[in-house]
Amino acid sequence: MWAPTDIEAAFADVTEHWSPKVIGQVNDQLLKVAKLKGEFVWHDHAGEDELFWIVKGRLRIEFEDGVAEIGEGQFLTVPKGVRHNPVAEEECWVLLIEPASTKHTGEEMTERTRSLEEQMR
Repeated sequence: MWAPTDIEAAFADVTEHWSPKVIGQVNDQLLKVAKLKGEFVWHDHAGEDELFWIVKGRLRIEFEDGVAEIGEGQFLTVPKGVRHNPVAEEECWVLLIEPASTKHTGEEMTERTRSLEEQMR
């Protein structure tokens, strides 16, 4: 009942890039692990902020008015309504913290879009 989550083991269960897996919940916020590689898709989340915490590697997040580079041990919060496109040149491990209502690719539907049901471990 009170067992801690092993983050390395959680990432070991992720077998597909850009396919987050829910590993926990704090109130209405979901904690998700994902392995990223390559370019994702331009999108936004109209009503939710999204936090990217880099566990391993580096992530570039492109914005319409600039770029943010996030390294291992760093995090960045993308405010609701801000269009962004995550890009990982090499495999990157990320912990996402976002409301349970957050759609994976916002209103953009692509072959990479995952439903909440698909994200459950």
